[in-house]
Amino acid sequence: DNAEQFYNDILKGGDNKNDPALVRVLADNALAGATWLKDYIGMDFEDYMLFFGGHSVERSLVPRNATGYEMIHKLTLKLEEKDIPLHKNTSATELIKNQDGRVVGVKAEYDGKTITYNANKSVILATGGFGANIDMRVKYNSAMNEKILSTNTVGSTGDGIVMAENSGVQLVDMEYIQTYPTCDAQSGALLYVGDVRMEGRSILVNKEGRRFVEELERRDVISNAVIEQTGGVSYMFWDESAMKDSGVNVTHEAEYNGLILRKQLVKADTIEEAATFFDINADELKKTVENYNQYAKDGKDLEFNKRGKLVPFKGGPYYIMVSKPAVHHTMGGVKINTDAQVIDTDGNVIEGLFAAGEITGDIHGTNRLGSDAIADITVFGRIAGENAAK
Repeated sequence: DNAEQFYNDILKGGDNKNDPALVRVLADNALAGATWLKDYIGMDFEDYMLFFGGHSVERSLVPRNATGYEMIHKLTLKLEEKDIPLHKNTSATELIKNQDGRVVGVKAEYDGKTITYNANKSVILATGGFGANIDMRVKYNSAMNEKILSTNTVGSTGDGIVMAENSGVQLVDMEYIQTYPTCDAQSGALLYVGDVRMEGRSILVNKEGRRFVEELERRDVISNAVIEQTGGVSYMFWDESAMKDSGVNVTHEAEYNGLILRKQLVKADTIEEAATFFDINADELKKTVENYNQYAKDGKDLEFNKRGKLVPFKGGPYYIMVSKPAVHHTMGGVKINTDAQVIDTDGNVIEGLFAAGEITGDIHGTNRLGSDAIADITVFGRIAGENAAK
């Protein structure tokens, strides 16, 4: 792997709708950002990587216990160590500009009172996306309506984007909204048990018991394929050897037990028993498994040319989990340059204003590759911070 290959993957994954200059910055600084997280922030990573969809190689680092808690927890500890105040339950409402158009502060509300934050040097927008705001989703992409659940926190409502737009900031790529293909069919939550897919140890099948897409394809490609299947859902199939190697039932024990309890996941001794639980065509599923095992033996997936190493299924117990796509990431947002400076509707830099993370656009194009968000917020967050402090 190398930065050039990563750069090309990001552009290809976003259908070349990304800004190449921003993608170059992301690709060239991702490794340094990860090293910074490890050495300066104290973030722990697992001793393995995952092969996220759309990438050409296995390159995605995994935080300890494979959740976002490790990153948020360690960043919060660093805030405390540096005695940096964190004001919670405080809603930013307006960017304050001086007569020259420079951003010099922020108005906010806390407990019904208006607070004015005066910036010593600059302001950084890092307020995330709008995946949980159905009205805002539909405004820019009518297909992303209330019928589609979301993996996002209820706080992902795009308030910062609206605030920026009201201050003359240019918005880009707002119509590009990504769904994650394998989410909880009842709640829309992202399923960490489904990480067995990124280890190349599972297949996705439909009600008819057949594969219908490459399991390591781009998220949008898989999601669109799932929607076309019977019931608009997919069924992830794997065996005991994959379960033991991945350990997702241990690492994510509470989620695993909850899925079993809600009958969203089944563990069975035979393929027939597992298939019958979800009313899947058992005979076809058995043929699908036999074909896949032959592909693994020959080292070539003749149906979907699945990337990565093909590992055969060895025997029961067998697992099947039902899932469906849910809104996961909004690629659009405020326009920035390579210095993370925010751009106005006339194409000019807004002095004193920087932005980083999901609030920004132009980086991922039509579709964000899996795990690139951590690289994005780290790389451009550091750039924004360094430049805002000058």
